[in-house]
Amino acid sequence: MKTFFTSIFALLLISFSLNSFAQQKRKTLVEIRGDQFFINDKPTYPGRYWKGNKIEGLLMNSRMVQGIFDDLNPETVKNWEYPDTKAWDADRNTAEFIAQMPNWKAHGLLSFTINLQGGSPFGYSQGQPWINSAFTESGEIREDYFQRLEKILDRADELGMAPIVGFFYFGQDERFTDEKAVIRAVENAVDWILEKGYTNVLIEVNNECNVRYDHEILQPERVHELINLVKSKEKDGRRLLVSTSYGGGAVPKENVVKSSDFILLHGNGVKDPHKITAQVEATRNVAGYSGQPILYNEDDHFDFDQELNNFTAATAAYASWGFFDYRMKDEGFEQGYQSVPVDWGINSDRKKGFFNLLKEITGY
Repeated sequence: MKTFFTSIFALLLISFSLNSFAQQKRKTLVEIRGDQFFINDKPTYPGRYWKGNKIEGLLMNSRMVQGIFDDLNPETVKNWEYPDTKAWDADRNTAEFIAQMPNWKAHGLLSFTINLQGGSPFGYSQGQPWINSAFTESGEIREDYFQRLEKILDRADELGMAPIVGFFYFGQDERFTDEKAVIRAVENAVDWILEKGYTNVLIEVNNECNVRYDHEILQPERVHELINLVKSKEKDGRRLLVSTSYGGGAVPKENVVKSSDFILLHGNGVKDPHKITAQVEATRNVAGYSGQPILYNEDDHFDFDQELNNFTAATAAYASWGFFDYRMKDEGFEQGYQSVPVDWGINSDRKKGFFNLLKEITGY
């Protein structure tokens, strides 16, 4: 019996040592101080101004939600065949994502959103018969998804990037059996991130909480409960920074604003850049707003060659901005970061337009 307990103690000690080592080797720490993002004790883009607009402290990003995509539905997986191999390959997708990350960072991209239930691989869609979820129906994690996620988060840590990990996506949340499974999924995902020792990760509970979610706890009136759940979980005195988003053009409600560490906005449907400025101002006037950073992590408007566009309007309002691009009808493989299969390079005119303007604004 003594030998048995000695063995158990030794295993626990080894486990503790491995977890401690994981935390010690992490290179990137993201923090929020006032309305600014800090990475490794320095504000992002330190000292940077562009056309009179302060850039220091912003977190420019792109919607890269399909980095760990897979389809567990044998009836729909054929939709995602690569043009060269005529087959889908989830590991290839993640490997090609990782290969491009240094290129994104070299243009000034410090963050990207990656989702555990992806996003529509057609850009926008009503029905979603494909099955793309890093969680089982009961809220347990699927190891293959999280192994791919680990590779991406490890590389982000090495590069000094601060990814936004989104948990849920409408159209896939319905696969959970009940609310308890949703809560279990949040707990399991947060525990996994904390156990791995990541200090560079931000959390988006769900993408556009006011759009077609089946479970009430993922809808606007109650989603703050999940935000607070994420905030309540700590390891070694640290917790994850968390928020959630609404649909394009919407201003978050008071319950979300009060609970969130940073405020997520979407610019879809906002064609007039002046309305981006108005959206930011309206958000700052919501009851309970306490000066948190405001960050767009989805906007499918471009016009990057124009003096005024949604990107520059957000920047002028001191809000971070996020590029959302998908492959439109009859476009080639190089187009879009959300459409599967994905060309993760900077190979289309829209991608080049965004990254060139990003590099100019951030001074990279």
